[in-house]
Amino acid sequence: MDILKKDFASKLLKVKAIKLQPNNPFTWASGWKSPFYCDNRKTLSYPDLRNYVKLEIVHNILEHFPDVEAIAGVATGAIAQGALVADALNLPFVYVRSKPKDHGLENLIEGELRPGMKVVVVEDLISTGGSSLKAVEAIRNNACDVIGMIASYTYGFPVAEKAFEEAKVKLVTLTDYDHVVAEALETGYIAEDDVEVLHKWRKDPANWNK
Repeated sequence: MDILKKDFASKLLKVKAIKLQPNNPFTWASGWKSPFYCDNRKTLSYPDLRNYVKLEIVHNILEHFPDVEAIAGVATGAIAQGALVADALNLPFVYVRSKPKDHGLENLIEGELRPGMKVVVVEDLISTGGSSLKAVEAIRNNACDVIGMIASYTYGFPVAEKAFEEAKVKLVTLTDYDHVVAEALETGYIAEDDVEVLHKWRKDPANWNK
């Protein structure tokens, strides 16, 4: 088991940034019913944890993407953390909207990227990967090279893994579904019976609980 992924999973559970409710599922914006909810934005409210996330993202960028020339955050969840990371690396920062503004300059990318720049995208979490890869497409359409993406958390859905592979985007995450569930079980946050429910959900989240 990856030490960083286990450690960060523990920290997320402690601040209740991740909630597991197999018997009282949440409803996502997509309409999916889910026993699992992740809100990494809560880490911003805890200075020590906020700094921990920033430094771990920085370390991973330097390890995996040392040629980086700019940081892009995906709106809205990764704007703050992306800006913190860019500041730590002393690099330009932009953020990518889900859709262009309907007024003013109608920007999709806020900030300035020069053509040919090597960009690392910072994301808070990966579910299906759709919105994250739309940000990648926007940056590529701006004549820049997306050399990778760093996310705090991923659900590890096969549909997302396939989408990232097809888009040729290397994804690095600080933690993931497997480590969170393992940590939740180890600490008694969930029971053994809950694990089967969670695994069944992840195999087919769109049709789970129907």
